[in-house]
This record gives sequence, structure tokens and C-alpha cells, in this order.
Amino acid sequence: MADRRRPAARPQRQAPDVHGGWVGRRFEVTVGPVAHGGHCVARHEGRVVFVRHTLPGERVVVEVTEDRQKGFCRGDAVEVLEPAADRVERPCPYSGPGRCGGCDWQHVSHAGQLGLKADVVREQLSRLAGLDVDVTVEALPGGPLRWRSRARFAVDRTGSPGLRRHRSHDVVPLDDCPITAEPAARAVLARRWLDAGAVDVALDSAGVVTTTTLDRRGRPLETQVLRPGAEVPEEPAGRAQRTAGGRDWEVEGTGFWQVHPAAADALVGAVLDFAAVQPGETVLDLYAGAGLFGGALAPGVGAAGRVVCVESDAAACAAADANLADLPQAEVWQGDVDAPGLTELLGDLGRPDVVVLDPPRAGAGQDVSGVLAGSGARAVVYVACDPASLARDVAAFARAGYRLAGLRAFDCFPMTHHVECVALLVRA
Repeated sequence: MADRRRPAARPQRQAPDVHGGWVGRRFEVTVGPVAHGGHCVARHEGRVVFVRHTLPGERVVVEVTEDRQKGFCRGDAVEVLEPAADRVERPCPYSGPGRCGGCDWQHVSHAGQLGLKADVVREQLSRLAGLDVDVTVEALPGGPLRWRSRARFAVDRTGSPGLRRHRSHDVVPLDDCPITAEPAARAVLARRWLDAGAVDVALDSAGVVTTTTLDRRGRPLETQVLRPGAEVPEEPAGRAQRTAGGRDWEVEGTGFWQVHPAAADALVGAVLDFAAVQPGETVLDLYAGAGLFGGALAPGVGAAGRVVCVESDAAACAAADANLADLPQAEVWQGDVDAPGLTELLGDLGRPDVVVLDPPRAGAGQDVSGVLAGSGARAVVYVACDPASLARDVAAFARAGYRLAGLRAFDCFPMTHHVECVALLVRA
């Protein structure tokens, strides 16, 4: 019989720890500019330090929480020696170094948050797309607290709900979440969830709270709804109700919809303004979800026009079919938005006059952007939830002959680093 023993593994060479391992180390720094991701940039002993819980210009004591051994590390501002003018007391007792990681800017005035987000969008467009753009981030009605109508709360092994620490799997149990709408927060945080790994919650326009428990692999277990004034949850019946753009919309109870209750109207208004559709035009609405933008644009193209909504999720397509049933010029196609599929779709559809796309956080990507630029559309309206992805795709469109002709940014996620943008690209 052949000897099946494997030879001894060669010892792997370990990279030298030239910085001695900085985790836990504390030092003073003067904080530099804001960076994308909810932190600011500082330098110490020749290394870049990404610091949370601080502001540009502050003098702080940093405690290193993560050493990447690649010229940079991450840390928290655990002591503020010289505060910035926009620093305020945190409204959430769970926010701060080593605590809940759900918010980035609890320590910043709302006006200061808008300025930081504008700086980030401006820097990403400059660095990744080579553009010098004046950016203003617009606040939405309602203020920076109690805006979140949809959330996912983690559940620890004892059944206590909460949110995770920053860049950690550890759950911080919560009694309340001040950025979450009070009925939604109470529905999850006022009880224990044994045998669950997480709980999704959504509050619709009619005040109905929907909860869906998930196991520890993220698979749904049970969905219940709690109607206003009711004391006992019940089985769901139908879809949740949303209102935007002068229409009522149906979506799955905890399915995708803009988290801020004023966001859908703000984004629809910006899309309508940039698209400026005319009767008889053809509109291609990609990543269409429940049909929000396609439904808002359909009346403008009139009976002779056409709006084709493309969405990959079957449940979202079913909701879009129901939402757009009274608009004969609107069609819903189920399929992935990728370069081969788009090429085939455009071969059947012909040249669209307007393309609207609302991709996930990773953006449309170079291949999809190239296919869309090749379609010859007179206008591309790009809705983006990540400024870096937007900037990369704007650069891809620019290489294919489109220029950035308009940009609006909205504070759809107060207290966090996230910002929503709507960009208009036209043929150069």
C-alpha cells in the first residue's frame, strides 16, 4: 500500500510586526479631515489613524481598536482635549466609544453633520471622478431623531435585542433606539426574542408595525403585525402601505423601502426634475423595487410613452405589478441588472430616452455603466446611497461620453455617515 502520509508542512514566514501592535495604545492627535465611513483622518508616528467619535480640528486622545499593519489603524476618541464648535452632547446614552455602532455622528450638531456629509461627497467626486462639484446636503423634515421606520436589531444568546458594536459581532442590548420611530423601537426592544438571531421591524404609513424574526443564519422564522391601538400581534394580511409622490404603494411588510418617511418624496421630486420626461418618451427604470420611480414617471410619458421597470426580486416585482396596474404604459420585467442582460434588453427595447437607476450600495459598476452609456439615452438619472460608488460610476460614464450635469444630496440617514444622492448625467 502506498504511503499516504503527507510531508510536514513548511513553516510559514510571519510578516514582521514593525509597529509592535498598537491595539490598546493611547496617544494624542490633532484630527484632520472627515473621511468616507463615519470617521476622520489623523496621523501619528508616520501612520494614518482613522478616528471615530471626533471632528476635524479637534485635539483628542485616541485609543487604537484595530491595527491593520498596513500603514494605518483604527481608533476611538476616548478623551476630547480641544472640542470643535459643532460638538454636542449625544442624545443617545448607548452611543460612544466601545458602545453601540449604529450611529456615527451622535456627537455632532445636525448642521455639522450636513457639512461633513457634503465634504465627503465632494471629496469622493474629486478623488474618483476628477470633478470639482459644489455640494449641499439637504435636510429632510422631522429632525435627526425618530426618523427610522425600518431597522434590523440583533439578538444575543439570552434573547435580548440590541445593535452590534462597531466592526464587531458583540450585541449591545438596548432599551430604546432614539433614531428609530418609537412604535417600531418599542415593538422590538420591549421584549425578549428567544431562539432568534435578529428581528426586522418596519412601520408603515398607516402606523402598522411589522416584525419578522430571523434565525442565526438570517432565515425568516415568523412575521407578525401590530395595528395601532391593538395590544396583541396578529398574522400579516397583505402588504404594508406606503405613501409617496401622491400615490399609495404596497410593499412587503419588512421589504425594501426608503427608511426615512420623507425620503421617498424627496427622491421622487429630484428624479422627476432631472428626468424631465416628455410625452411619447421611453424610460428604463433599473433596480426598480416596488416601482416607485417608474410609477412617478409614467404619467409624464403619456399614453404613447413607455416605462419599463426591471427588478430581480420576485416579491418586489409582484408588488410593482400591483402598484402600477392603473398605468398601462408601465411594464415590470423580472431579471438581473447586468451587462449581458441589459445588452439583450436594449436590443429588444431600442434606445431609451431616459434611464433611471437606483443600484445597491456597490453601485452599477463599470460594465453596466458602459452598456447604459452606449444606449445613447439623452439623460441618465442615478440614485445613489454611496458617494464612492457614485463617483466611480460617474467616472465610467464620463469615459463613455457623459458629463455630470446636476447633483442633489439628501440627509436621509441622520446621525449616520450615510447620504443619498441623485445625479443627472447627460451626453457631453
